[in-house]
Amino acid sequence: MKKFEELGIKKSILDGLKDMNFQEPFPIQAAAIPVLLSGQDVIGQAHTGTGKTAAFSLPILQNIVPKGGIQALILAPTRELAVQISGEINKFAKYTGIRNVTIYGGQSINVQFNDLDRGVEIVVATPGRLIDHLKRGSIELNDIKFVILDEADTMLDMGFIDDIKFILDLAPERKITALFSATMPAEILRLAEKYMRHPQQIFIDADDLSGEGIDQAFLIIKDREKTDYLMKFIKENKTGQTIVFCSTKDRTRRVSHELTKANFNVVTIQGDLSQFRRDKSMFLFKKGKADILVATDVAARGIDVPEVALVINYDVPNQDMVYFHRIGRTARAGAKGRAITLVSYSSVGDFRAIARQTKVQMTDLNKELGIEVKIPDTLKRETGHRGFVGSRRYTGRSRYGGGGGGGGRRYGGRSEGRSEHGERHSGGGKHYYGLRSRW
Repeated sequence: MKKFEELGIKKSILDGLKDMNFQEPFPIQAAAIPVLLSGQDVIGQAHTGTGKTAAFSLPILQNIVPKGGIQALILAPTRELAVQISGEINKFAKYTGIRNVTIYGGQSINVQFNDLDRGVEIVVATPGRLIDHLKRGSIELNDIKFVILDEADTMLDMGFIDDIKFILDLAPERKITALFSATMPAEILRLAEKYMRHPQQIFIDADDLSGEGIDQAFLIIKDREKTDYLMKFIKENKTGQTIVFCSTKDRTRRVSHELTKANFNVVTIQGDLSQFRRDKSMFLFKKGKADILVATDVAARGIDVPEVALVINYDVPNQDMVYFHRIGRTARAGAKGRAITLVSYSSVGDFRAIARQTKVQMTDLNKELGIEVKIPDTLKRETGHRGFVGSRRYTGRSRYGGGGGGGGRRYGGRSEGRSEHGERHSGGGKHYYGLRSRW
């Protein structure tokens, strides 16, 4: 692996990297930095925690000049991610004289006016608030040399596509554009085709959603039992901080309340909190003044805390990519970590679909703890259950319905009428849940 010096990075930036103990670039950095330094557009696909911020920030710092006006624009989907990116750039730029500003909704626009008036070269922004500044004339894009779209797939999922097009239409035609995304849906490729010039495609582990380096485990229990097991696993985590992900704001509030009542040191982030309270929670967690962060998925892309040793999915996420973004909050930058998913009986099918994407052996905590799965007949009928718990351990064939009979609307079968995860996985040999291919 090359050193940063071999990539042509100048000394003032290298000094900042040295302070951060950055010595060798990660794969996405080693691949993207030379291409961006050469002036070519980049489409980068790499998963969270792989070092994308440095991959686009270092070429920007290399090519812009202090006191030269706004020369780089970085778009991010969430306030938390925008603040995180700005914080990293400040460290990289420590000895360069280059300043950046974070532009996002929820913060006083007057504060942002003052920061802009003092002079900045890099703007890190969420799309909505940036458009507000563009329309007011407090930010102009005339001298932009770089435009970066970070976590582009999430911006599309959040409905920012029209905002992104509006912003890109205002940027100069001659610029370097980089788009980074964990997935590459068709809308992103259409965006690239319209706004980018012969981009170099850099795919780092594009098909690897294994969560390598993360000890992944699951526990299938009744929903009302989750809080007790949540507290058990948190108490057992002696090596670092914990993040608990919930699927709704109400669940986040309730779980945070229960943990606080049990004398855990907890902060929370969810959509109903003011920006001040969200910032305070993130500050306390990042500084190690809180042991546990309870959050909705709004924060999944904006948390970079090296001390996170455990991620607990209190609720099963509704998309496989959300799962991998959640668990990616641990095992940052090559470290080790653990992720536990609490699977309620009604979510077994959803979790099974997610588990098919991971290539590592998941730890079956039901087996380790001696907890038998007793799914009510009503749920088995509703979901067809995808043959999920069929195994020879029970009867020598799929206990809960073999092929699953099509399994209802969501868990319906293939064209030949069998359940997608029924017959195909029933009678799963020696494995507890009959999921021979993954577990």
